[in-house]
Amino acid sequence: MNATGHTAIAYRLPRFLRDHVLHFEGAIETALLKFAASLPPGARVLDAGAGEARHAEFFRAQRYCAIDLAVGDPAWNYRKLDCIADLAALPFAPASFDALLNIVTLEHLPDPARALSEMARVLRPGAPVLVAAPHEWEVHQSPHDYFRYTRHGLEHLLSKAGFQDIQIIPAGGYFRLLSRRLLNGLQFFVGGPRWLLFVPAAALLVPPALLLPALDRLDREKNFTLGYLCTAKRSS
Repeated sequence: MNATGHTAIAYRLPRFLRDHVLHFEGAIETALLKFAASLPPGARVLDAGAGEARHAEFFRAQRYCAIDLAVGDPAWNYRKLDCIADLAALPFAPASFDALLNIVTLEHLPDPARALSEMARVLRPGAPVLVAAPHEWEVHQSPHDYFRYTRHGLEHLLSKAGFQDIQIIPAGGYFRLLSRRLLNGLQFFVGGPRWLLFVPAAALLVPPALLLPALDRLDREKNFTLGYLCTAKRSS
């Protein structure tokens, strides 16, 4: 889920403001930092669905391995991958890794249940995993975009694949979702003569987008969310 369009501009903002408007991405980055800090030096970490291997920077103390099928985005640079392969048929022996990431990739897998079973297979018993998956997100990386996930669907898939101690945390609620959708609206005012309307559109959409996240505490159940962060362990 690399930055494009208006989100590329948001990535240049100071960290606190960037996390305010790009909450899902900020939550993922925080989760990656915490996950990496929990692993011992030299641990074998598989980034399943690594894309451009942007998560390597979090795991400099570990033995990071990036794998992807390299079909998601023709503009991406896949040369940093250690292996190009289908996640539903991983080319590794059982118990090859001490930890695993699957970051906003599950929606791009035509057989997510099989892929998660493969991920469990290549992990040693008790190994931790970090999964991030979208719930309310626009279609992206067409045509390789197949699913969106509820917390119940994620729990079902993870437990069926052989994971336990599953914890699923929503990345914000209704008001953060609404804020993000307002910012998404800016993409319709770029290109050609539409640029003439960009400043008025930004004046209309950006102020409420910045204010709405402050109301997110009102949504306690957070059934309206951009996505979920999941942690679990390979069953012993």
